[in-house]
Amino acid sequence: HLATSLPLPSERDHLRPRIDLIAFIIDIKNRYSLKNVEASLAHVDASFFLGKVCFLVTGVGRVNYCSVEMNAIWKLGKVYCSPVLLCELELEGIRVATAQRLLRMLQICAGHVPGVSALSFSSLMRNSADD
Repeated sequence: HLATSLPLPSERDHLRPRIDLIAFIIDIKNRYSLKNVEASLAHVDASFFLGKVCFLVTGVGRVNYCSVEMNAIWKLGKVYCSPVLLCELELEGIRVATAQRLLRMLQICAGHVPGVSALSFSSLMRNSADD
């Protein structure tokens, strides 16, 4: 399911499926994209930041057109203990690889991968990003 911002409308709470992963999409060419994500973060339960949130940054192949400072995005990842994924949606190979990576993260967050929890997976991603 997609939403342009949070909070989600409460009138459909009874119809909403369980939320296993929240991927915040930040378009590096649109400064309002980051502002929208920052405003939405206040509506996410703290327990989701234990492995069930990621930041997906699009447009990284167009650094000449950046309206968002990458340092601000890296800081979000660090503050919220959540991985930052970089992608360029205009390139099919990268788009497919990113979709596969998100799907694998979702499978882990939903508990469909035996022996791997969302928290341990998030910890592994953070440690590899710090190297």
